[in-house]
Amino acid sequence: MKLKNIKIEERMEHYNVNGLSIALFEEGQISGTENYGLLEVKSDRKVSDDSIFSACSISKFLTGMIAIKLLEERHLDLDENVNKRLVTWKVPENEYTKNKKVTLRNLLSHQSGIKDPKGSFSELNSNIGFPSMVELLEGKSHYCKVPIEAQFEPESEFHYSDAGYCIIQQLIEDVTKKRFYQVANELIFKPLGMKGSHLNTTILEIDEKEFSCGHNKNGKLVEGKYPIYPYPAASGLWTTSLDLAVLVLELMNALKGESKIGISKSLAEEMITSQSGKGWTGLGIFLEGSEKELEITSMGWGVGFQCMMVAYPHIEKGAVIMTNAELGVHQLEGIIGEIYKSLIS
Repeated sequence: MKLKNIKIEERMEHYNVNGLSIALFEEGQISGTENYGLLEVKSDRKVSDDSIFSACSISKFLTGMIAIKLLEERHLDLDENVNKRLVTWKVPENEYTKNKKVTLRNLLSHQSGIKDPKGSFSELNSNIGFPSMVELLEGKSHYCKVPIEAQFEPESEFHYSDAGYCIIQQLIEDVTKKRFYQVANELIFKPLGMKGSHLNTTILEIDEKEFSCGHNKNGKLVEGKYPIYPYPAASGLWTTSLDLAVLVLELMNALKGESKIGISKSLAEEMITSQSGKGWTGLGIFLEGSEKELEITSMGWGVGFQCMMVAYPHIEKGAVIMTNAELGVHQLEGIIGEIYKSLIS
């Protein structure tokens, strides 16, 4: 993929975007990177291939890949009641779970009957600290004050859900008996050489040299500079555009039967297959089109950051676009959308 007919620096100025990193890939390999601007307004820290941005909800794509790997190893099952393997917390049984149970498949595709309570899943408040997943799921934390349970029958409706991915995180931690960030390191980051990827933000191991600050729609620094989300599986990933491109390429390799981490072609295909009759949602990713034109996407939007991953698995092309700006509009209506349109035109 190539950028066409777009003056990126001019568009960055128009949108008050301080920093931008793009990784392009085609024919199953990285074809180029483009980096612009600063990691922090009014600083001399320039964006480079090593620059680390908050990926926000693109974390869910990573979680999907971890789940697929654990399915491969038979630690998980896509279609059984998740309560069979959950240990430290269980999805409460109620009128909505009588006929259909909450499963990993419907959690990954946002069709589990779980809905996020209003005003929940904000960024970390350093005065309050980190909740445990159990506290959060029981509704006993500042970040989620209502207990999580099914609010409609699984697979009857689609509701984008951070809470659903918190359940997946607890499930993964229960079956592996390890912290989620350790599982990601062992199964994904280390085998794929994703050295710029971090989930263990509980120790605030931010190295100012490589980590980008967040900025608002006016290009000003957000409070605290580095907004952290204490829900790693849902929105806790900090990474580089290159590392994210490597992760997408691993999915593409798996679809060809050439996975580096041992994901089968059949499970990779399941990940990019529409789920429960909803044509737009796969497992941890979103879908558009079909056959050779199939487009997969994952988008992130949080305090101070917006980003997007887009790929065409059957023609082996794609891009990762990361910015340290929260523009207040959907990604496709801002600079990310302009770059996306220039790539696919």
